Amino acid sequence: MAGVKTTRAAAVHAQIREEIFQGTLSPGQRLRLVELSRRFEVSQSVIREALTRLSEQGLVVSAPQQGFSVVALSLQHLDELTEARAEIESMVLRLSIERGDIKWEAAAVAAHHQLANTPVALPDGSLSAEWFAVHEQFHQSLLDGCGNDRLLAVAMALRDAATIYRRWSVPVGHDYDRDVAREHQELLDAALARDARVAVELLVRHIDRTSASLRAVIETKTTGVG
Repeated sequence: MAGVKTTRAAAVHAQIREEIFQGTLSPGQRLRLVELSRRFEVSQSVIREALTRLSEQGLVVSAPQQGFSVVALSLQHLDELTEARAEIESMVLRLSIERGDIKWEAAAVAAHHQLANTPVALPDGSLSAEWFAVHEQFHQSLLDGCGNDRLLAVAMALRDAATIYRRWSVPVGHDYDRDVAREHQELLDAALARDARVAVELLVRHIDRTSASLRAVIETKTTGVG
């Protein structure tokens, strides 16, 4: 029975996680055990286990007497993370361009090819989790040539921390007009041309575009001006 409970908790965790990423469960929304238990037809202990795991991943928060809720948008957290990513990822990308060999170039081209041929949206209009996974592989491929595992680990940890903001940029930030395919192509072209200055400029702009859409949402909620 323990194995069945674990499997159910994993399935519930995966579903709630994706609904948070899709914006179906919105930032700051309360997650009530009773309602979720009825919806998923599992015990409240299974729901609690799934939400606790999501809390450990930074997607859900819990507070005494208040229970669980989806993590809220935080302007300070967003700005600090954006600044840290811009600084660290730029450094690592610059090193990759300086040190990367032909294998690094080939891996980046292959990762981009896979990204360019993976649909962003599913037939129902929701964003594809597969696309986001391939997207991460592409960005990591650009950083993999840096020759410094410690810096690479820091950069990837910051990217991981920003996952929620990347996933929310469209459903929450409503950034529908973005030509992200062009951004990726230009970033790859600059890296392959060994033009570190342009590549870094494009990367910083790429990172900040995601943050800008959510920053506007936060500021609107704060000021009440739409």
